[in-house]
Amino acid sequence: MKQNNIESFKHLSQFKDINDFNNNIEQWMVDIKSKFTKSELIGLKRLIRFCAKVAGVSNAKIATVTKATHELDQFAISRSTFKRMTSKAQSLGLLTIHETKRKNGSKSSNVYVFNRFCSQVEPSKQLNHPKTSNSQANDIKNKEIRTQDSVRNNQPKVISNFINKSFANYAAYFFPNVEQIEELYRISYIHSKLFKLSSEDFQTASKEALRVLVAKIKKRNVESVNGYFNGIVKKIFRKYQLNNMFNAYWEM
Repeated sequence: MKQNNIESFKHLSQFKDINDFNNNIEQWMVDIKSKFTKSELIGLKRLIRFCAKVAGVSNAKIATVTKATHELDQFAISRSTFKRMTSKAQSLGLLTIHETKRKNGSKSSNVYVFNRFCSQVEPSKQLNHPKTSNSQANDIKNKEIRTQDSVRNNQPKVISNFINKSFANYAAYFFPNVEQIEELYRISYIHSKLFKLSSEDFQTASKEALRVLVAKIKKRNVESVNGYFNGIVKKIFRKYQLNNMFNAYWEM
């Protein structure tokens, strides 16, 4: 890949805008923040900020990023720390790194491309799974849950395989926008980690929250569906957490 200005790498972005990128980063951090040291997180934070011009893509030089930590952060990081961070982020599935070359063929700065959260693969599976060909990898990546249920626009919906099928099928009756369904599920997923719910409780509670949201929308105008759903999820997930704590206490 030839080095060029950041605008030439727009096609590598996996996000519709900077807000979409930031939402995905928040979801990634719920799962993998603990994998990084304090210094590595500083480097990651700085790299993320260099992705503002093209959402999720940066071709900033290592020296530029590390210099920014010296100027703006309480703890500055070294070049080796930054490289260790990017290597770790790549192994976790957060980053894809493309090497670039100058016109004379010499090596130039890398292009760092952040991946969407729903494309995450568990590190253990990455390390132990046999290598696949490009065509096989594309087939795996493109596997999706297709819901053919009747929706308001009578069009088949294609939902990311990150989304629970039961949740997607129910949501599809009321929300014709695929991105809206995925965002609602991601809100639920983030809070399931914060409230430390089991997978079973998470699926049950998220569908309960979705039913409450639909009932509220039928009764009144809701300006921010995501914000309203966020509040519902907090209350319901907290209820499940307290119930689990109560049961655990009496089982002692």
